[in-house]
Amino acid sequence: MSTIRLSGRVNRIKPSPTLAVDARAKELKAQGKDVISLGAGEPDFDTPEHIKEAAIRAIRDGFTKYTAVDGTPGLKQAVIAKFKRDNGLDYKPEEVL
Repeated sequence: MSTIRLSGRVNRIKPSPTLAVDARAKELKAQGKDVISLGAGEPDFDTPEHIKEAAIRAIRDGFTKYTAVDGTPGLKQAVIAKFKRDNGLDYKPEEVL
């Protein structure tokens, strides 16, 4: 069996900080800590069913193009409702970007 020799440039590649954070979160989780890891840019749990269904419905309804930069009216209303419900804050649609 032959040994693969890597170039100096390849040998100088440093480990990804993102993957290091993800590995640390996995270590903590293995120790029984309550961790939701977003280190790799995605959660460590499956997409909730209601979100999957909403995505499928959006595709079927042709909602597959870019939207307005500042958000859709429905999304703005959902953000406004969330901040009112969870934080007692009032916003108008033009204040939501």
